[in-house]
Amino acid sequence: MEPMGTHLRRREGLGGEPEERLSGEGNTETHRAPDLLQWTRHMEAVKMQLLEQAQEKLVELLDRAIWEAIQSHPPQDRPLPSPHPAPLSKTQKPSFGRRKVFVVRKSLLDELMEVQHFRTIYHMFIAGLCVFIISTLAIDFIDEGRLVLEFDLLIFSFGQLPLALVTWVPMFLATLLAPYQALRLWARPRAGGAWMLRAVLGCVLLAAHAAVLCVLPIHVAVKHELPPASRCILVFEQVRLLMKSYSFLREAVPGTLRARGREGIWAPSFSSYLYFLFCPTLIYRETYPRTPSVRWNYVAKNFAQALGCVLYACFILGRLCVPIFANMSREPFSTRALLLSIMHATLPGIFMLLLIFFAFLHCWLNAFAEMLRFGDRMFYRDWWNSTSFSNYYRTWNVVVHDWLYSYVYQDGLWLLGGRGRGAAMLGVFLVSAVVHEYIFCFVLGFFYPVMLMLFLVIGGLLNFTMNDRHTGPAWNVLMWTLLFLGQGIQVSLYCQEWYARRHCPLPQTTFWGLLTPRSWSCHA
Repeated sequence: MEPMGTHLRRREGLGGEPEERLSGEGNTETHRAPDLLQWTRHMEAVKMQLLEQAQEKLVELLDRAIWEAIQSHPPQDRPLPSPHPAPLSKTQKPSFGRRKVFVVRKSLLDELMEVQHFRTIYHMFIAGLCVFIISTLAIDFIDEGRLVLEFDLLIFSFGQLPLALVTWVPMFLATLLAPYQALRLWARPRAGGAWMLRAVLGCVLLAAHAAVLCVLPIHVAVKHELPPASRCILVFEQVRLLMKSYSFLREAVPGTLRARGREGIWAPSFSSYLYFLFCPTLIYRETYPRTPSVRWNYVAKNFAQALGCVLYACFILGRLCVPIFANMSREPFSTRALLLSIMHATLPGIFMLLLIFFAFLHCWLNAFAEMLRFGDRMFYRDWWNSTSFSNYYRTWNVVVHDWLYSYVYQDGLWLLGGRGRGAAMLGVFLVSAVVHEYIFCFVLGFFYPVMLMLFLVIGGLLNFTMNDRHTGPAWNVLMWTLLFLGQGIQVSLYCQEWYARRHCPLPQTTFWGLLTPRSWSCHA
């Protein structure tokens, strides 16, 4: 038994501050309150890290358990999954790491809207739209003596909309018929040269499908000179249908080929493929979690909010961008004018970013999810709280991120034998940057690689430098500051080039004339 003098005793100091004294053999060590406070904070940080790690591990275990439960109860007319997967081969691409698991959950903004404090922020944006409308009416009344709202920019942007919708029909039919019929041809049992003929025919169907999706919208947009919004509909549908087709084939072909030796034809049902083409996800599954009913008032509300965001964007462009950039190309180019235009464009740029996010990733996708009773509404996460660009890229658009992670990153790791994670991540950035630049080029009608440089070069560097090790409010402020500047650069440079190509048309169309930015030399 230890002597009493060696026990740790606690007493109150003269100023009421706690002290700890270790008595024994005349040695005394006093720990002040600041040391105790620092140690407490350290232990709190360690506790939070442990809780976060435990939560991530629990989520992974639950996702795995849900997936195994689904796999253990397949439909009666489908082949049972193999309990011991065959060794990997170059003709069978497995998924590395996690596999996307769909569960019933609401969108984050729908949950936040239940909080009165957050709903007030939403009301502030509505008030801002009202101010834009009132200011437009006031300025028109003072300048021209009339109280009529004009929507010239909106009417111009959505010009020839019926032609864009008619063009969409063959694009959709090609996606609906070609990949599914090609899969059924490949699913038939081998029968000498007949199977080879069916395989070639399936490849021909896919080539025709790719040609329709890649060539038809470009031909229509260039020949009929479609305006930006109508082009936007075509290019978004073009990219969406291509990504959906690839996901369907990537997920269904391995299982179909493995089941080909059995009697009959095993292929996913046509109804599941048709549902996949409309549901708001780019990852194909035969079944998805469904909600019990459709709330049509919720659908109407989201479509109305999406339309309001379009009107909001038109007012922002008409009041904050057009007056600044319409005549900028008529003045000599200077660094001072460029910097001032970027600073002027930061506010409308970040507004446009928020409107695109809310209109498409929240309102549009939730409306279709509700109509189709699609249960998993996690189309985005809390990207606004990101303290690193790597987290921002993962949480901004979960729908596209899931596709890139599953079919570019994980398949890239498989091709590299599980090594080269940096190369696989670089492949993700390259694919994403090229597609984003193609969309801007298609919509605006000219090549100006602003998005390519910002996304691939600057965004790639920020992804590796501002990684998940950085936490704290200062890093969130830095991320938002860089977002403001990036949006200002995009809006400023693209608007300048748009008006420069109208003020300074080329006397003769040449290849280099199409690639060279006109805003660098236009002084109309």
